[in-house]
This record gives sequence, C-alpha cells and structure tokens, in this order.
Amino acid sequence: MPERDPLRHHGDVEARGLLDLAVNVYDGPRPPWLDDALLASLQAVDAYPDPSAARAAVAAHHGRAEDEVLVTAGAAEAFTLVARLRPWTRPAVVHPQFTEPHAALEQAGHAVTSVVLREPFALDASLVPEDADLVVVGNPTNPTGVLHPAETLLSLRRPGRLVVVDEAFMDCVPGEPESLAGVRRDGLVVLRSLTKHWGIPGIRAGYVVGDAGAVAGLARAQTPWSVGTTAAAAVVACTSTDAAGEAKRRAEQIADWREHLEKGLADLGVDHLPSAASFVLARVGTGVHGRLREAGVAVRRADTFPGLDGSWVRVAVRPPATTDLLLAALRAHRLGTDRS
Repeated sequence: MPERDPLRHHGDVEARGLLDLAVNVYDGPRPPWLDDALLASLQAVDAYPDPSAARAAVAAHHGRAEDEVLVTAGAAEAFTLVARLRPWTRPAVVHPQFTEPHAALEQAGHAVTSVVLREPFALDASLVPEDADLVVVGNPTNPTGVLHPAETLLSLRRPGRLVVVDEAFMDCVPGEPESLAGVRRDGLVVLRSLTKHWGIPGIRAGYVVGDAGAVAGLARAQTPWSVGTTAAAAVVACTSTDAAGEAKRRAEQIADWREHLEKGLADLGVDHLPSAASFVLARVGTGVHGRLREAGVAVRRADTFPGLDGSWVRVAVRPPATTDLLLAALRAHRLGTDRS
C-alpha cells in the first residue's frame, strides 16, 4: 500500500491504544445540555437536515448577518470548499500550520506556494507573495500555538485576494482577543470548528463567517445536506448564550493545564514554544517521538508540518495527572540517554 500523503497525517492515527497526548480535543466530559441537545436531535432524523437554525445561531453569536454565515461539516469541509471556490492562480499557505488546507488545494489541482515562517513562527506579512490571490493562515496556529495579532492578519488583505483565517482553536483562548470572527472586511473569511473545545470530533460541526460574496460562493459549492441534523443541533447548542460560561471555564482551565505542562518541560530542560492554544510544540530531540511510543505515550509527530523536522513534537494539553505521565516518560528517556 502506498504511503499516505504526509499532509494528510493527523494525530488521531497516533493515539490509538496509547496514552493520548496527540489529539487536541478537550479532556473532560461533555456538558449535560450538549448531550441533551444531541439526543433530542435524533427525534428529527426522519427528515432531511436543515441548517437554518444553526446559521441563525452562529450569526447571533458573532453579531453577523445570516448571509455572512455558512455551517459546514467541520472545518475540513470548509477547506475543500475554499480550494474549489475559484481557479486560484497563486494560493499561499502559511506554514507551519494545519496541513489540511494545503492538501485540499493540491487535491483540487492547484500548485500551492508554501510561506514557511522561521522560529519562533510569528507571522511576517511581507513574506506572502504580492500576487497571492488566496492566503490561508491559522490563528492560533496548529502546531506552533502562536497567536497572531489581528491587525497583522488584516494587513494581508489585497484587492482580489481572499484571506482565510483558521480559528479552529480560538475558543480555547480566554476572551478570544485576536479573533476576526466578528470583524467585517471584504476579502476575509474565518473558519471555526466546534469539535475540539466541546469534545465531539465524531460529529463534524463547524462554520464559516465573513465576506458575504465569498460565503455565497462557498455555499454554492457545498454538497446538499452535508451538515447532518445532529451536527446542526451541536452548532446551535455550542453557540448559545447558555454555552458561554462553560466555554470560558474550559478556556481558563486549558490555560492552567498548559502552564503545568510548560513548567514541566522547562524543568526538564526541554525547549518549547510559548503557546496560546490547547497544545505545545516541543523540541524533544530526534527519535524521542518513537521512544515515547515504546513507553506507551502518544504525542503528535511534527515532521509532517512543512518547516519542522523530527526533533519536534506537538503535545496536547491534558490535566496535570496525565501530563505528569508524559513528563515521567521524558525524564526516564533523558536519564537513560545520560547513562548511555
């Protein structure tokens, strides 16, 4: 069997059967009101799905008009729709970042320009080619955890260019200070995912907000009924006013868990980047990813992200007790290396 495209490598493959610090999904139970909404949606699955209530809920959540919103089957569908929106002449993807938009563009037949940032991976808008008619960038970026200033992202806009900002992890940033989801600008669209923060990766739920003309073009390319009834119910529930308090609590808890992880890495002398997201990019050394797997611990390999190599891994933020198991495995590896 041919090797899978590295751009299509994701952390869920690494986590199977091991202690999971590879998948960036909130490590905690779903709130009862979300389970209630998901279960209640089953009473309506005898009819074709209708995302209009979900679209209205997202519009209200971000203070936007409904024609500026498209509900999607997760962010992955949105990347595919963007790739097929126009006959792009020079699409650019800012790396290191989530590789699915790059893969979707290539699958649609486009030659992609990679804009590879240097450590510490802060966005330098001058590196983006002036003739790029599509620019895709994550914020906060997966896997670096860098939160780019909103003004820097807005400076990417040009006449005839579409700027796509992937905010799949913005909801784990307390207060979402650099979010563009509520900002109206021509040539700007923002993608959001609900699967990570709310622990529902098996329900493909996400949405696009932004330039009404671009959103309409994405909607025309969308497969009919791609957003199922249960996914639409999840969107309504997770963007409701009732969800706001729990969303804030989770974001603050993730920040506390991340602080524990970053302190533990620092105590071990492991180089890592300060993160604003639910993961930390750490330079543990070449071969350590495999050694951790042998010890029963899964972290996300990072060499499939353009701009990174095998010395880096992405570590999902977990409660301190789980994080301590990773730190113990890293400590054991370092002791073994010192003695050899």
